[in-house]
Amino acid sequence: FVKIFLNLNCSKYSIKKNRNHFFILQNVYNLIVEKIYMKIRKNFEPIVAGISAAIVISILAFFTLETSAGVWLMFSFGATVFIVFVLYDLDTAQPKNIFFGHLISIIVGIIFNETIGLSFYSLGLSVGVAVVLMVYFKVMHPPAASNPLVALFMDLSFDYIFFPVIVGTIVIILLSILINKIILKRKYPKGFF
Repeated sequence: FVKIFLNLNCSKYSIKKNRNHFFILQNVYNLIVEKIYMKIRKNFEPIVAGISAAIVISILAFFTLETSAGVWLMFSFGATVFIVFVLYDLDTAQPKNIFFGHLISIIVGIIFNETIGLSFYSLGLSVGVAVVLMVYFKVMHPPAASNPLVALFMDLSFDYIFFPVIVGTIVIILLSILINKIILKRKYPKGFF
């Protein structure tokens, strides 16, 4: 390659020949880059989405079950990874909505648990208040609407906010950016705030 580019004292024929080699190399390079950055075909997208969701949930489950780092996984994260990898272009799949939607709704659920306790009206009211606050603050994330139910049925306290809600959503956001943007070359996220 160096010989091709540094051959300055050449005849017209050899310059033309060298240019042809250069264009051939450039075409080969472009083909390789095109294959690397090739979009996934539509019929493989469900498989890729499933594998991506499995990877993220498995990582959170590993930290929850195999380490002493605390709880990193909660039920609503399954629906969150579905939205992040299948419906990634929706507003509800964006990092701001994931983080603040889960945070607001778990706080609402814990407040209802600490003040009213488990009853048929606290279950309904806590979900309703969480939905109102997510819509009002424009951080709508449908899986997060189930967090007040989790907080009430599992009798959770404020310790649950840091692990798994804050830490778990940050891990989901970071892994979804890594997988969607860097590996799958999708336009994700649209924005952080």
